Amino acid sequence: MGTVGSRTDEIAGERRQLINVAYRLLGSVTEAEDAVQDAYARWYGLSPSRREEIRSPGAWLSTVTSRICLDLLGSARARRERYVGAWLPEPLPDRTEWGHAGGADATGPADPADQIVLDESVSMAFLVVLESMTPAERVAFVLHDVFRYPFTEITDVLGRTPAACKQLAASARRRVSAARAPMPAPGRADVVRHVKEAWETKDIAALVGLLDPAAVMTADGGGMAGAALRPVEGGARIAQYMVAIADRAHGLELLERSVNGVPGLVAQRAGVVMTVAAFDVSDGRVTRIWAVRNPEKLRPWAREE
Repeated sequence: MGTVGSRTDEIAGERRQLINVAYRLLGSVTEAEDAVQDAYARWYGLSPSRREEIRSPGAWLSTVTSRICLDLLGSARARRERYVGAWLPEPLPDRTEWGHAGGADATGPADPADQIVLDESVSMAFLVVLESMTPAERVAFVLHDVFRYPFTEITDVLGRTPAACKQLAASARRRVSAARAPMPAPGRADVVRHVKEAWETKDIAALVGLLDPAAVMTADGGGMAGAALRPVEGGARIAQYMVAIADRAHGLELLERSVNGVPGLVAQRAGVVMTVAAFDVSDGRVTRIWAVRNPEKLRPWAREE
């Protein structure tokens, strides 16, 4: 009847959507891939008769993936308390720059990072706001507000009533509003380019002019790379910190790159990416800098020769 092959294709076709959901829930490409793989393993672990009873494999996989992510978010809080310094989400390059040359081949599916849609819901600013939410808030908000899942389906993930899920999403929405939801900033690329030029020339005065007086810089080294353990606050202090880094980092090359879909900077030495920096810009000035230095989070940026 041809139903087996078509259903197999349908199930495989859900992978992209599941990766997108899981990355926004977890902020980690590696953990998102593991969550999706676990969901598929559970699907194929069902008996053939049980799989046939499931009318919508896509909905089943979405629910299971989201539940796995919910469990991971709960345990992540304890893990991040032991994390050295600040924890930031994994930054993503533009799909034309994936380290694994993107796309599926005969040996298997595309690199998971290559399947993530780069929009404002994966900007570093947005992901950092998501980190401030409780696991249940984050799941309700991402599934409903980002992916438009109805609350009647989200109840199957959270084990709560639709009304309770609505309240969780509303609470999360207030957090987003309080943190100033990320908006496209005209001239963002120009501001980032000017920061790059001032950083390269070690021009503290120029950097101070490009940074908001109340700007904050957060670095994530994870104990595996040198990084300030606490956020650096104030435009003048950040400018001095950046110039001090430039003085010590001989041979460092700065490149303008897309970071999570918006203009950012990449610092590399001898072709190896050492730092990926994302920026939030408002009124022509940088208000936030997120610098990821943990090499485990920079794997999607490693180019294969």
